[in-house]
Amino acid sequence: MIITEYGADTLSGVHSVLDQPWTEDYQVALLDTYHRVFDCIPAVVGEQVWNFADFQTTSGAFRVDDNRKRVFTPDRCPKAAARILRTRWRNQASDTGSR
Repeated sequence: MIITEYGADTLSGVHSVLDQPWTEDYQVALLDTYHRVFDCIPAVVGEQVWNFADFQTTSGAFRVDDNRKRVFTPDRCPKAAARILRTRWRNQASDTGSR
């Protein structure tokens, strides 16, 4: 099973001591939760976070401004999530016993 299109809307540069929705800290915490679940399920053989960079869409009750689930801003600056994904995927690549 390959898990795709998971993530959390995040306003770039917004942080909080608490994992408040729309903050980069919340996105990192949510991704960590997903990853811990993925790692417990032997059938999961791959993952792809939704998506590379923020893009414009219509606003709505479940979306702040554009679509901001991405790990990079529209001008390709990394959000905090980009760093944890890089670490995760590098560790998986170097761990030959992983999945």
